[in-house]
Amino acid sequence: MPTVIVGLFGMMIGSFLNVVAYRVPLRRSIVSPPSTCTSCGSQIKGYDNIPVVSWLVLRGRCRHCKQPISVRYPLVEFGTGVLFAIIVLRFWPGVAKIASTDPLEATIAAVFVLVAFLYLGAISVALALIDIDTHTLPNRIVLPSYFVGAALLVGAALLGGDGGALLRAAIGMVALGLAYLGMALAYPGGMGLGDVKLAGVLGLFLGYLGWAPLVVGAFAAFLLGGLFSVGLLALRKANRKSGIPFGPWMLGGAWVGVFFGAPVALGYLSVFGLR
Repeated sequence: MPTVIVGLFGMMIGSFLNVVAYRVPLRRSIVSPPSTCTSCGSQIKGYDNIPVVSWLVLRGRCRHCKQPISVRYPLVEFGTGVLFAIIVLRFWPGVAKIASTDPLEATIAAVFVLVAFLYLGAISVALALIDIDTHTLPNRIVLPSYFVGAALLVGAALLGGDGGALLRAAIGMVALGLAYLGMALAYPGGMGLGDVKLAGVLGLFLGYLGWAPLVVGAFAAFLLGGLFSVGLLALRKANRKSGIPFGPWMLGGAWVGVFFGAPVALGYLSVFGLR
């Protein structure tokens, strides 16, 4: 039941993220004015703003001007709902287990961690869309994420009495940020400061979960980005000088670390008999 509820909530968040991805690069407010058609400017009524459903009912066209509404809108809404549901599947069993055996403080700590990663899921969608569209990772989203992530994860660590997680989070934030800063300084054309700032955020979240998620998440970004680049080169959709946004692959790699970091690390170590 929590998975379904949070998944539906995620679809509503996805609708808002469409607004964020459109307005933030234009330096416009994300709360005012209300949602409008990008073609005719007509305000979108509430009954035309139901995630996925409204797009299907309207057959992908504005009620007023009949101009097509990009299929990206319902895909983002649905995809965000699926992502939120998967995050709940990853973290909710821990919340339920702790709630049945441990004090209230530990349960609240586990809920804080769940909320922190739902927040990371939301900004992941927004930042990936913006980076694909504009090749930028706006400070308006990235920088506040340090404070939101730190507040939730520090609160979770203090309530749960897990100082080790807090130390790993700090190390992960600094280490991944410095690693990307080094790459940006060594190769300015291939890595931007937006990537550096995002790296610190991802290091914070991944480090909190453990060393395995941090290491796997960091390396998975380059593996995914490299495979994508090789595919584009093979299909002649890009050349060696083409600018390819790396933010989506950093985010994708981070989620590989979140969901699969521990088993991937154990599998890798077992190959060398180090498990």
